[in-house]
Amino acid sequence: MAFETVRQKLVNWQQAHAAIVALSQAIKPWIVAGHQLQIEVKAETRSTAANRLLWSCLHDISRQVHWPVDGTMQKLEPEEWKHIFTAGLKKHQRVAQGIEGGFVMLGSRTSRMTRAEMTELIDLIHAFGDSRELRWSRTSLGRDVPEEYFEEAGAC
Repeated sequence: MAFETVRQKLVNWQQAHAAIVALSQAIKPWIVAGHQLQIEVKAETRSTAANRLLWSCLHDISRQVHWPVDGTMQKLEPEEWKHIFTAGLKKHQRVAQGIEGGFVMLGSRTSRMTRAEMTELIDLIHAFGDSRELRWSRTSLGRDVPEEYFEEAGAC
């Protein structure tokens, strides 16, 4: 008899309670038979909508902001900005030595971020861009931005 991985989204206490009851019934025979099982409960990771918003913001920044690299101001790729922001989010930068010299900044994987962490990252990026008077694209501001904002602000 094979045991499957089960993933279930729980959004309220009633769902959580029902899942616990169902889980206890499902694992009872396995435990009685001497098997060891592992149960993991974790916060939901970022949504695909948040991921699209993140990459839209990173593209806007990569098109408009010059950043010091190796002593010269230059534009960076969105992926490079992602490394800078994820390292900045942790408020602790991890730097590794490169294979042939130099240094590599180590950031975090956004695919493993919770929704709260992703929100914090996007807020950090927006604050950074706003402090530099960046012109955000509509997709970088989210879909709930009223049309009036674009007409009044002249945003792209």
